[in-house]
Amino acid sequence: MAPSASNNNSSSSGSAMNGTDTFKSYTDDRDTKSQQTIYTTSNGVPMPHPYETQRAGPNGPLLLQDFHLIDLISHFDRERIPERVVHAKGGGAHGVFTCTKPLDDICMADMFSTQGKQCPVTVRFSTVGGESGSHDCARDPRGFSVKFRTEEGNWDNVANNTPVFFLRDPAKFPHFIHTQKRDPSTHLTHADDSTMFWDYASQNPESAHQFMILMGDRGIPDGWRFMHGYTGHTVKLVNKAGDWVYAQIHMKSKQGTKFITQEDSFNYGPDYAQKDLYTAIENGDYPKWTVEVQTMTAKEAEELWEKQRINVFDLTHVWPQGQFPRREVGEFVLNENAVNYFAEIEQVAFNPAHLVPGIEPSADPVLQSRLFSYPDAHRHRVGVNYQQLPVNSSRTSYKMANFQRDGNMAFYNQGSRPNYLSSIEPIQFKDRSVDLDKVHGQFISEAVTFLSTVMPEDFNAPRALWEKVFDDGAKERLVKNMSGHMANCKLEEAIKRQIAIFREVSDDLATRLEKATGIKGYDGISELRFNGSHNGMTKESKLKNANGMSNKVGSVSFGNNGAPMNGTHKQESRSHPGTEGPRVNGGTNGHANGH
Repeated sequence: MAPSASNNNSSSSGSAMNGTDTFKSYTDDRDTKSQQTIYTTSNGVPMPHPYETQRAGPNGPLLLQDFHLIDLISHFDRERIPERVVHAKGGGAHGVFTCTKPLDDICMADMFSTQGKQCPVTVRFSTVGGESGSHDCARDPRGFSVKFRTEEGNWDNVANNTPVFFLRDPAKFPHFIHTQKRDPSTHLTHADDSTMFWDYASQNPESAHQFMILMGDRGIPDGWRFMHGYTGHTVKLVNKAGDWVYAQIHMKSKQGTKFITQEDSFNYGPDYAQKDLYTAIENGDYPKWTVEVQTMTAKEAEELWEKQRINVFDLTHVWPQGQFPRREVGEFVLNENAVNYFAEIEQVAFNPAHLVPGIEPSADPVLQSRLFSYPDAHRHRVGVNYQQLPVNSSRTSYKMANFQRDGNMAFYNQGSRPNYLSSIEPIQFKDRSVDLDKVHGQFISEAVTFLSTVMPEDFNAPRALWEKVFDDGAKERLVKNMSGHMANCKLEEAIKRQIAIFREVSDDLATRLEKATGIKGYDGISELRFNGSHNGMTKESKLKNANGMSNKVGSVSFGNNGAPMNGTHKQESRSHPGTEGPRVNGGTNGHANGH
């Protein structure tokens, strides 16, 4: 369903002149045909022709008073807003979410409350590292972000097409992304020089799972219609009683999944995914995804760490679906292409901090970092009033108000209403529906410097991926893709270290890589020290701390890696009624290793 600014935000109270409202609306402008328009300057003055200019005589210089030309050129010079630092290349469409199996027993969110409940959505798919002009078939994770315009405000599910990511320490993110961009000296991408790429990977072993996915079949999905979406982060679902559970959200393609091989990718156009999605929708072949959740209680989260060393706050870990099956809650369909790509796709702004009552963030540190980073990026890229743009505005039945005024492009500036908490013209308030004191823990502690530690359990999930998910053909393609990419790495030491990391996953994988690259890797990581992580798999004290960290300063290494250990949660959170048993963890049968 296409976005509209006229639902509740339009300013229709101005005086009318000649039967025309003082202020025009986005939908009127969007739906007007060219034949109904007259060419004008930006201030509405008609011009007889767009190509004419004013000169000082037939062969003289241009005149500065020619506002039409100055208006035309100066706007042209400013037509591009900064592209996204990550997820710059992408596309999307509009559609509708429908609740198929209510989740009201564990989540109070209105959109999950009753069967048949609907809300409009806008979805944007993207590559992560590429520039705005890069190829749709690049080997890269895919962004998969959905804006649900619910009756309680917008919920943005900012996801990827992989269940894990390359890191779990938020301060690593800018550094990692830099390694996926162009080299600052050669200005080459890792397609021609993969040294930075593999240098980072070889210094941060917790990234092994995601790098295996990236270099495997899912590294190049066949367009956007044939891939799943995963939130990756752990969130909290809260019910009306105030009880809560941890949750992971999955979006499963009803078209199934398909992939493109590295060799075949060269046969596709640079905008293949965009063309495929747009054409399918135009032809009435509307793609659909089911929305499903995995859930666990606070007590189960503690036990999962204590018994299996799986950390629900770790973006490199997955929840075993045999233990925590998926439960369907709804589906969404994309049935309407954008009329104007820039207004409806380029300017759409997703933010994991855009949450509705019933959905709360967990203590996942990378998620916590993103809660700040995303809206900060939007304010820089689009402007401080980015949520006033029609594609970003909410669709609530009540009239919205706050005390955020002015700034660049303040389309709706709240009229003459007081811009402070006034007793003369008081504003209304709605009672809080979530007891935040109960939902979120009490964190009383000294400030600590934290960097995660590589542990043997970090390799369990990628090992299951290699041994239980990949068939023989998938294994051969992974090794071929990976070794081909490694061939462009100028630092042999990085490849030797990377093979050592993959040897912790599977000696079979490491041996195949050695044969394919001609480089003998290290026997494992017990004799290595890393730039990016503490090494919990070495017995030598000098190798335990990350490079640059002495034994006395900055060497804090916590055995739980920030996971919720036994007793982390308040007692009422660990054993509260209504969130134990089959109705939480009931659902469809899962797959190995959360894939």
